[in-house]
Amino acid sequence: MRKSLLLFVITVFLTLDVSSQPVNDITPHILTMRERAEVIDRWAESRLDNLVPELMRREGIDMWVLVAREYNEDPVLFTMLPATWQSSRRTTILVFFDPGEGEPVERLAVARYNIGFFETQWFPDEEPDQWKRFGQIVADRNPEKIGINFSEDFALADGISHTDYTNLKSSLSLELQDRIVSAENLAIGWLETRTEEEKVVYSQINRIAHNIVAEGLSERVITPGVTTTEDVQWWYRERIRDLNLTAWFHPSVSVQRSESEEHDGDFSDRAGADVIMPGDLIHIDFGIEYLRLSTDTQRHAYVLRPGETEAPKDLRDALRIGNRLQDILTNEFKTGRSGNDILRSALEKAEAEGINATIYTHPIGYQGHGAGPTIGLWDQQGGVPGKGDYPLYPNTAHSIELNVEVEIPEWNRSIRIMLEEDAMFDGEKTYYIDGRMEELYVIPRQK
Repeated sequence: MRKSLLLFVITVFLTLDVSSQPVNDITPHILTMRERAEVIDRWAESRLDNLVPELMRREGIDMWVLVAREYNEDPVLFTMLPATWQSSRRTTILVFFDPGEGEPVERLAVARYNIGFFETQWFPDEEPDQWKRFGQIVADRNPEKIGINFSEDFALADGISHTDYTNLKSSLSLELQDRIVSAENLAIGWLETRTEEEKVVYSQINRIAHNIVAEGLSERVITPGVTTTEDVQWWYRERIRDLNLTAWFHPSVSVQRSESEEHDGDFSDRAGADVIMPGDLIHIDFGIEYLRLSTDTQRHAYVLRPGETEAPKDLRDALRIGNRLQDILTNEFKTGRSGNDILRSALEKAEAEGINATIYTHPIGYQGHGAGPTIGLWDQQGGVPGKGDYPLYPNTAHSIELNVEVEIPEWNRSIRIMLEEDAMFDGEKTYYIDGRMEELYVIPRQK
C-alpha cells in the first residue's frame, strides 16, 4: 500500500474518540476493495515476517506445516493467503522452518502456483510427485519437531484433513514421522494475536459497526407500530451490503416489554416477527467483517412512550448493573490465567454483589468466535473443558459478552440486559476498542 495513504489512515484512526458514548455520528472512511487488498497483504507479510518466528520459538517448534485443498481450507492457512486468493489452489502445502542460530525462518510453498509471500519449492518438471518433493524438503532440513494443525479442542487449530494427514505422514521416514506434534498453540497464537497496526485499525472497524447499529436502532429505520423486528434484521443485512461489507452471522433483533404489554400477536404480525411499539426495549446482536477482522456487538434501545424523554429509571439502572458486570469480568483479565479461572472468579464476585450474571465471553479476530480462551458458554457456567483451559495472552481481542437478569418493578417482570462489546487486552489492562454502551439508545433520538 502506498505509504502516504497508510499514514493518512492511521493518523485518522489515532484521532478517533473511544469514549463510552453510545453513538458517534462521524462515519469512518471505508476503503475500496483494491485498497483493502493492499492493506491485507501488507499486514499478512508483516505478520509472517515477525509473528511466526516469535510464536514458533515460544512453542519450541522448528517446522510448521500447513496443508489445504481448494474449498477445504485450513482456517489458519487461509489467513496467510494473498488477499486476491479466494481459496487455496489444488493442494497447497506451506512450510515454515526455523534453522536456529539467529537465522531467519524460511517460508516455503510446495504448491503448483506461486504464493507471493512464500518461496516456491515444487517444480513438477523436475519432480512430478508433490508429496515426494515435500518429503525431500523435510528430510533435507531434519527438524526436531514437525508441527501439524490437529487439535481435539479447537476446530480452528484442527485444519488438516484426514487424507492430507495420511499423505503427509506417508511422505516422511519413520524417524521423521515420530517427530510430528500438534501445532495447536502455535495455530491459536497466530490467529489470536493482533499486531500494532491491526489494533489501531480495529478501532475504526468497531466504529463502523457501532454506527450501523445506532442507525438501525433509530427513527431512520424504525416506525413504532409499523416496523417489525424482522424488518430491522433485514435492514441491517442490506445496509452491510450497501457499504461493501459482509456479515459473519445474520443479525438478531428482539424486544422485551412490560408484562401488561405482552401479546400473542395480531393481524399485523408476520411469522417470527414482533411489531415494535412504544415502551419496548429492543436488543440487537450484530457483527461485520472488514479487512479480515470481525466485530460482535449487542446493544439496547428504548422506544419512548408519549411524553417520555428518556428510558425509565429501572431500565437505566439495569444497564448500569450490566456495566458493573463488564467491569468485574475485565478486571479479572491477567496474562496466563485460563478462561475457566477468569470465569469462576468473575461469577463469584458478581454473586457477592447480588448480580444475577451469565458470562459467555469469547475471543474475536479473524473469526467472530475466534481463537483463544473461552470464558464461559451460556449453558456452561461451570467452565468449558479444553477451550476454557487455554491461557490469556497479551495483544488479543475479546468480545465481552454477558447478561444480567434484573427485576423491573414497573414492568412486573425481570428482563435481561444483554451486552457485547469488543475489547483489547494488552497484557496490563483491558480496554474497549471503541467504547461501550453506558446509555441506552432512545427512539426517537433526543437532542
